[in-house]
Amino acid sequence: MAETNGLKKTLTPFMLWGLGVGYVISGMYFGWNLGLEKGGTLGMCIATLSVMIMYIAFSFSYAELACAIPKAGGVFDYANKALGKNIGFIAGITQMVEFIFAPPAIAFAIGAYFNAFFPSIPILTSAIAVYFLFTALNIYGVKAAASFEVLVTILAVGELLLFSGITLPKFQFSNLVHNSFPNGWSGVFAAIPFAIWFFLGIEGVANVAEETKNPQRDISKGFGWGIFTLVVLCILVFISSIGIAGWEAIVYKNGQSGETSDSPLPLALSIITGDNNLMYHLLITVGLFGLVASFHGLVLAAGRSTYEMGKSRSLPGFLGKISSRFQTPVNALLANMVIGIIALLTGKTAEIIIISVFGALSLYIISMISILVLRKTEPNLARPFKVPMYPLFPILALLIAFISFIAMLIYNLKLGLIYLGIVLGIFLLYKIFKKAE
Repeated sequence: MAETNGLKKTLTPFMLWGLGVGYVISGMYFGWNLGLEKGGTLGMCIATLSVMIMYIAFSFSYAELACAIPKAGGVFDYANKALGKNIGFIAGITQMVEFIFAPPAIAFAIGAYFNAFFPSIPILTSAIAVYFLFTALNIYGVKAAASFEVLVTILAVGELLLFSGITLPKFQFSNLVHNSFPNGWSGVFAAIPFAIWFFLGIEGVANVAEETKNPQRDISKGFGWGIFTLVVLCILVFISSIGIAGWEAIVYKNGQSGETSDSPLPLALSIITGDNNLMYHLLITVGLFGLVASFHGLVLAAGRSTYEMGKSRSLPGFLGKISSRFQTPVNALLANMVIGIIALLTGKTAEIIIISVFGALSLYIISMISILVLRKTEPNLARPFKVPMYPLFPILALLIAFISFIAMLIYNLKLGLIYLGIVLGIFLLYKIFKKAE
């Protein structure tokens, strides 16, 4: 996520674990519960298990690319080398869509958590304030970003374990199986984007491969322990929150139907403790650290992604400028903030998540094709880390990502067309302006 030229190799497996879990952990606190409305407990469970397999296979495959081509552009650089500039540009745009549209959804959740604690503060006000605050921090420069991520990640993981410890004793299996498959198999496919939200963003770990002390050994450990932690937390949160009063209680604000909620864990905990209990307020307070960790990391990732494409003149050159005062990509960060706030103002968290997931799945598909192509066209490329069980892992990740993309397109056709319109529209503008140069 940072400049990689000449950086010291200081990151350990523990730091990589903190980064990987930190980028993702907000998905445990909100967003995933909206998939329960689509598939019920069983439908969401099937979707989540499939997504777990995809992310395990993808993470180690993507790590190979990051170690071989350690650049801030991520899939933009990988696809450029493997598939040419046109596909590389499209890959870069898909990465930007993922990283730019995920933060507004997280910002909205931060606003919702603040609103639960301070009802007088509107959700949108807090969300926009968070955008300005963390964009300003990224413009100023975060010297100890990795240490910050690890600290808030430890707090957020601890809070999820505490939540599970409070709720699991009240778990009732009947709540888990009640109305568990309301929409059949169609609900499984409709729940996919929200299952992906559980793990979205872990690919950011690969971008710090050059800063890792021993990439061949440490990247695999960082990814492995990161994925293991996220899988365990996912299972704990899923079972403990639904087992309190059924999936409807953590999807709808009134616990039955109607308006959906961005605060599933407080809803579950309030059933046990009430909303004035110390533990309830502790969850909201410490839970914010998890959201902040993911928001901060993704804002940083989006800035670097946009900056790299501006630097290469794939996007307007001003986006690739570095501030002489702060030595940060100010223009890219500000441009991303404007787009993010516009998305935020729609107030449609589920739709924003789905568009972000479309971008992520496109990134996964293109990057897995890139690794397969590079293994054939660049057999002598230095690969400090190689994906285990090649070609099983990249092919498995590619197949699940492709099936998930098609399923999402079928069940979210309008949003899918909007996403494709964004990518193709920007690509056409790119070709037009490149031709005019």
